[in-house]
Amino acid sequence: MGQSKIEPDLRDRILEKPEMILEDSDLMRALISANDRMIGENVIDLRGIAMERLETRLERLEDTHRTVIAAAYENLAGTNQVHRAILQMLDPLGFEDFLTSLSGEVAQTLRVDSIRLVLESVQGAADPALRRLGEVLCVAEPGFIAEYISGGRNISLRQVTLRQTIAPSVLVFGEADAIRSEALMRLDFGQGRLPGLLAMGSTDPWHFKPTHGTDLLSFFAGVFERTMRRWLS
Repeated sequence: MGQSKIEPDLRDRILEKPEMILEDSDLMRALISANDRMIGENVIDLRGIAMERLETRLERLEDTHRTVIAAAYENLAGTNQVHRAILQMLDPLGFEDFLTSLSGEVAQTLRVDSIRLVLESVQGAADPALRRLGEVLCVAEPGFIAEYISGGRNISLRQVTLRQTIAPSVLVFGEADAIRSEALMRLDFGQGRLPGLLAMGSTDPWHFKPTHGTDLLSFFAGVFERTMRRWLS
């Protein structure tokens, strides 16, 4: 047996706990590479190839695992965020306070720059009470909501539409020309009533994207819709 070139103390520690080498991926790669060099280029090490492939698959699985966990945490955070906003929205006892809370604490909780409620009406915004709520509420002619969401195209309208926008409507977001993405939620106030629209706008062009999920916003819109029916009754 050839004399070992390893320091005695190090050799003893390795023999005492060999698993510490097996658990170190960098050391294992170095040992496999050294073994390949000793074998030579004319010999194919199938076991080494299999280990490399398994290692690659393991890395992919770990990446997928991290991605799934990150998505789960993001979804949980989004759920909690929407739930807090709903509770804040339900706190006010008066209609004016209810609408004012949308542009205040509700918008802050949802991290959006603007929230506007659009109501279609044949009479328009002649009521002085509506003018007092101009920062939150705007009144449009019948058919405006479908036209705004569809952009004049003949498409089926979903309850929630997420999109990036370059030129947001002045009627919807006022003079907030910095709005670059929006979430548009169609509202049904019941039979015999014209539809409504709850619009959320963000200066971040990536805040609302068509590829994002809409389940939480659909739930938020459903609660808002039912709350509005109470005020409109």
